[in-house]
Amino acid sequence: MIAEGAGLFPQLAGLFLAAFGAATLLPFQSEFVFVALQIAGTASLTWLILVASIGNTLGAVVNYVMGRGIEQFRSRRWFPVNAVQLARAQQWYARWGVWTLLLSWAPLGDAFTVAAGIMRTPAWLFLLLVTIAKTGRYIVLAWVTAQATG
Repeated sequence: MIAEGAGLFPQLAGLFLAAFGAATLLPFQSEFVFVALQIAGTASLTWLILVASIGNTLGAVVNYVMGRGIEQFRSRRWFPVNAVQLARAQQWYARWGVWTLLLSWAPLGDAFTVAAGIMRTPAWLFLLLVTIAKTGRYIVLAWVTAQATG
C-alpha cells in the first residue's frame, strides 16, 4: 500500500539525499534506497523516479560547478591531478564531447560531470544530457526491480 502525506516525506528525503550524494564525489549508493522503497511500496514509482532523478541531477551539478572553478587551483600541491593528466582528460573530453554525459549514471560518470565543468560545457546542454541519463537510469532500475520481484 502506498503511504500518503507527511509520513512519506522522510523516506523521499532520504532517497533524495542518497541520490544527491551518489552523484557527487562522495561514496554514496542510491540504488539500495530506491529498490527498498520500491519493494516496500511506500511511494508511487513516479515519485521515486522523480525524487531520485532530481537529487542525482543536482549532485551532478555540484560536480559541474566544481569543475568550472577547479582549474584556478592547478598550481596547488593538493590539486588532484597533474598538468599532464589534466591535459589528457581535456583532450579525451574534446574528442568524445558532451555525449559522455549520457554515461554520467555509470561508476565513472562523476568524472564526466567534473570534466564538463572544466571544459565549459553550456549549462543548458549539461542539464539536458545529465537529466536524460540520470532519469533513464532510475527508470531502468525500477523496471528491473519490478521484473525481479514480480
